[in-house]
Amino acid sequence: MIRIRGRVPRRVLALGLPTAWGAVAITYKMACPLAQQTGFEARLATSAVFFAVGTGLILHVRKALVRELRQIRQVAGAAQSALLRPLPPRIDGLDIAAAQLSADRGASVGGDLYEVVATEHGVRAVMGDVRGHGLAAIGTAAAVLGSFREAVHDEAELGCVLRRLERAHARHLRERARTEPAVAEEFVTVLLLEIREDGALYALNCGHPWPYLLSGPRVDPLTRADPLPPLGPFPLPPHLPALPCGHLLPGETLVLHTDGAEDARDAHGRFFSLPAALEKAADQTPQSLLGSVFTALLRHVTGTPADDIALLVLRNDRPLKRTSGARGTARPATSHPQPTTHL
Repeated sequence: MIRIRGRVPRRVLALGLPTAWGAVAITYKMACPLAQQTGFEARLATSAVFFAVGTGLILHVRKALVRELRQIRQVAGAAQSALLRPLPPRIDGLDIAAAQLSADRGASVGGDLYEVVATEHGVRAVMGDVRGHGLAAIGTAAAVLGSFREAVHDEAELGCVLRRLERAHARHLRERARTEPAVAEEFVTVLLLEIREDGALYALNCGHPWPYLLSGPRVDPLTRADPLPPLGPFPLPPHLPALPCGHLLPGETLVLHTDGAEDARDAHGRFFSLPAALEKAADQTPQSLLGSVFTALLRHVTGTPADDIALLVLRNDRPLKRTSGARGTARPATSHPQPTTHL
């Protein structure tokens, strides 16, 4: 009841001011003797009165719109904070840092998603990119992230986690299709990673850019294997075996990113070189590395990027353990890799 009473005066005031200004203009026109005269001075005075009333109405409407926009942004920012909750700086021996930059000027809402969870099957991470950005992408990101946060604990196989994400995304699209016919064209790219206790790496990629592996001064793609199709347009294959990608050794770093980082262009149309930026910041802590890369990226685009950008840094800070065949299976590569789907 207190909340309702607090809103009533504000609404009355919002309606009362324009009404009062309108009443002043009508009263002047109908009752003031000066308004009935046809001389130059009378017309000038009438014009001044109506100009003042019109200016007041415009300023009032502008103030109301600015206030409403500020409230919408606050709600959107709160929703984004709840969706992409801050990650702890360390999970199961891995140092972690993550950040997102929205393409919407002045907004903190984007279509990128990420999460890292420690499970009995290892540390599992997801990086995704919803087609589009802004408020419309929050629902899709929430559906995928909610499914991931539950499935990583329930499913022993990474392929089963991806299957759960596919079903959650499909349900979300069916619900939205009742009111949004064009939603059938929406898709989301997803990268799933599993880092086991011995550093063994397994991945499943649905149309997302492969992460970069930082090993000393070297910066290389984790693998060049062909990705699966993004979630949405086509069904996934019946069998989804996780792809072995070697090991993440102590001291090495993985940098997951969305394609907005490498699609960012400067005024001359040149793409941002993410590997070069990572190479310059390779010896920094994960949090400092994020700051260096985002600084270089914003300097490159000289303003707001054209697409949402998210970065997730995972550094293995576990004690070194002697294992035979640490690199085990080499990171697989294809002779003719297909380009990653761009949003």
